[in-house]
Amino acid sequence: MLGTVRKLQRFFETASSRALVLALDHGPSDGLLPGLGQLPDLLEAVNDAHVQSVVLNKGMARAYGAQLDPSVLLTLQLSAGTRHGLPSYNKSIVCSVAEALRLGADAVAVHVNIGNDLEDRMLADFGMVTDEAHGLGLPVMAVIYARGGQIVNELDPSLVAHCIRLGGELGADLVCTPYSAEPQSFSQAVASCPAPVLAAGGPGMDDYEGFLAMAREALELGVAGICAGRNVFQQPDPVQALARLVDVVHGVAGSGPAGCGGATGEAAGGASGGADPAGSPAASGASGEPGEPGTGAASGAKAKGGGRNGGAAKGRAGAHEHTGAGGVAVGTISPSSGAASAASSGGARAVASRAVVARSGAAKGGKRSRAK
Repeated sequence: MLGTVRKLQRFFETASSRALVLALDHGPSDGLLPGLGQLPDLLEAVNDAHVQSVVLNKGMARAYGAQLDPSVLLTLQLSAGTRHGLPSYNKSIVCSVAEALRLGADAVAVHVNIGNDLEDRMLADFGMVTDEAHGLGLPVMAVIYARGGQIVNELDPSLVAHCIRLGGELGADLVCTPYSAEPQSFSQAVASCPAPVLAAGGPGMDDYEGFLAMAREALELGVAGICAGRNVFQQPDPVQALARLVDVVHGVAGSGPAGCGGATGEAAGGASGGADPAGSPAASGASGEPGEPGTGAASGAKAKGGGRNGGAAKGRAGAHEHTGAGGVAVGTISPSSGAASAASSGGARAVASRAVVARSGAAKGGKRSRAK
């Protein structure tokens, strides 16, 4: 799992410890949407912006993947389906993990729609992809929606919370779901998920200011970042739209959202714009191993590491790796109270390393510990 951990760390921008993912994989489902015809121009704009990853299908990755700056992660979408199919919510695996690796992928994505008669097969695909990808050291981003014959409102708060929980339970490294616009249930689902959650941009909105407001609210409730597509490339000026979204995701001083089990950002009391609306989140340490006292380290984001998407987000990646890691404890930020705790004891790199060791069995018998 070491390769997965290292690649996952790069998903989060150094200063903000948040991720901005640009999804450009809509072609199979919707055809030539306005804006997708200028894909090379979009990719050029991505290279000049603080975008952590771009999601492409395999054909576009083969044709244009070399245009991406090495600092921008290539996430390859393995699922596809068209809106003309019966049913239109069906998603099938059309690219193997091995092929994604040959195309230079840094991560893979799999799309699952729940609440329909094909749910069992899509869940089976999800499990297979997770196993194969982790065996090859690739993180998995699970894009999960409630769509199908059993679904009346896919933004129903309980359904969105279920999607988040499903991704964490089945081993995704990143979970991408829509924002339900119901703060309490959404923040609780995000905080209890063992994987970082990204809020999906959803259908293109005529009101771009409304989209940015939605993104801000989701970030305040603890999501690890935003995964947007149509709300960027279908704007009259996609480059300007992307720049404004970058400002929302990465431009908040002292940003430190809860990463679904990981603490990021400046958790020290003086950090402005942090988890606490008053700007004074409380910091506490987290124990690193069973029986190991917390050191009180207050920052999970300011780790050493160069580059635009460098290692400063190791706290979040390491925190994700605590799932099933036999006693590796990590910090959390409470969306309701703003009380923060940061991964400590040797820094985030040590947390990630200990998680890998623990998963291999070195920490068997250890009592799990959690930072509350």
